Amino acid sequence: MLFGTAAASAALLAAGCTSNDSDDGGENTSADQAGVADDKPGKKVTVGFAGPQADHGWLNAITQQAKARAKKYEDVTLEATEGSNDNATQIGQIETLINKKVDVLVVLPADGKALTQVGLKAMRAGIPVVNLDRIFDSAQAYRCWIGGDNYGMGLNAGRFIGEQLKDKKGAKVVELAGQDNLELTRQRTQGFDDALKNYPNIKKVARQAAEFTVESGQEKMAQLLRAQSGFDALWNHDDDQGVGAERAIKQAGRDEFLMVGGAGSKRVMETIKGDKGVLKATVLYPPTMAASAIDLARALGQGKGVGGMAEFEIPASITLYSAVVTKENVDEYLPIGFT
Repeated sequence: MLFGTAAASAALLAAGCTSNDSDDGGENTSADQAGVADDKPGKKVTVGFAGPQADHGWLNAITQQAKARAKKYEDVTLEATEGSNDNATQIGQIETLINKKVDVLVVLPADGKALTQVGLKAMRAGIPVVNLDRIFDSAQAYRCWIGGDNYGMGLNAGRFIGEQLKDKKGAKVVELAGQDNLELTRQRTQGFDDALKNYPNIKKVARQAAEFTVESGQEKMAQLLRAQSGFDALWNHDDDQGVGAERAIKQAGRDEFLMVGGAGSKRVMETIKGDKGVLKATVLYPPTMAASAIDLARALGQGKGVGGMAEFEIPASITLYSAVVTKENVDEYLPIGFT
């Protein structure tokens, strides 16, 4: 199974969660009647998969999770595109999958708004769409959405930092955000700010927005360090840009604060486990959601439900939980850390 605790909300989808055997005196449950997807081979399903270019550790993990999950099932054929950050190119790739008459589509759009129309086109062609993470503008463009909780990511980062500093008078924190033109970045910041409101002794004294790259992380972190002679905690939205942030921290010779990362890379988890630097935690945005999306697509293609639920149909929306990984629980999450 590719599901871990980090994808606890998606565990309902895990194969084999519900048995067809009944101990209720011979009466079938509603789930039995509906048919629940399990590991046993069933109706063959061709799943089309389209995502952005895998030019980031998390996006690469998304593609790898989808491919690995599809290989688990002998009744699933995966038609995966090369991936593109160009909207027109990705639309063309999805239209090709529609023309191939795949049974189900899994789409992580480079831009949800720009790709809404092609999602609608697939749905109108009778091809159910599993919208992965970046959401289309219209609920009519997908059958099911599954993704991470950006607001919850910020909320849990803020709560962790708040609990570490709750007894420190006049505590100061800084934030290294992602791209400010993305809604997900604004949601992460809002969650972080809302969590800090519960700790009146803590003040956010600075914020810089980076670009989710190593280079931008280093540049913007260096600016924060120059502007702030001392602070107690840093929240960095993204573990990939955190590589650059950590370089800037090391070059500046600073270690008076604790650092919390974002997304859950294997490198960061191993650093947390070693417990020798400022990095003390990371808040997950689990790429296992792509494996869950394949499970959803297979269930849709086979006309089945999912285990652990009384309803016949799969949910319209599934939001994953953003767990906080620390040295106390890192071993549990290391298997799903991305590279």
